[in-house]
Amino acid sequence: MTETRLSVDIYSDIACPWCYIGKRRFEKAVSALPFGDKVDVKWHAFQLDPALPEHYEGSEIDYLVQAKGMPADQVAGMLEHVTTQAAAEGLDYDFDSLHVANSFTALRLLALAKERELGDQMKEALLSAHFEQGINTGSVEALQQIADTVGLDPAESAQVLAGDKYTDEVRADSVRARELGVTGVPFFVLENKYGISGAQPSEVFEQALGQVWQEIGGDSLQMLGTPSTDGETCGPEGCN
Repeated sequence: MTETRLSVDIYSDIACPWCYIGKRRFEKAVSALPFGDKVDVKWHAFQLDPALPEHYEGSEIDYLVQAKGMPADQVAGMLEHVTTQAAAEGLDYDFDSLHVANSFTALRLLALAKERELGDQMKEALLSAHFEQGINTGSVEALQQIADTVGLDPAESAQVLAGDKYTDEVRADSVRARELGVTGVPFFVLENKYGISGAQPSEVFEQALGQVWQEIGGDSLQMLGTPSTDGETCGPEGCN
């Protein structure tokens, strides 16, 4: 008899502050469920700004003001709000030290880690490096160090970082996200049927996972193709 397991596909970017918060809230929900060890998570790439230079000369505030056209006071208020929400989940965001960088290479490295069954560990390491540790996640040298810490084969990760391997996989994730109607991240897909948009409270994740696990209550979940905007997300135009 095949063991029942619940699949969750999560679309996110390592440069998305709400994605790290959403990860923590989702993990809290899973840990509270009696079937939490039967929830299978798979990470998918959703790059928020493909046009961002490999290394951006400026701060996070500069980037959001100049690149996204957001007023400086709005940016400051948004970052303060995000930092407070992150702290409530045990995360120590440091936007003053953050290096703004194109995330594509990091997402390719994450694709390798997924193949080696180290996807969650790599996702955690990349998010922490970017938002908490002030590490330049656009730097090949920094990414190599992260890969070594996670446990990837140094030669294999170096080969990925030096070339363009997993480019197709990262782009395919973005295409699939658009097909699902994803416009902001994090976005959670349960059993390839139900979608949850944003860094929802843990209770929302817990309820949804429980409903899907029991195969009831589908009417109260969001069908794919009609993403909700109730939860906080980051999109190509910025974060809310």
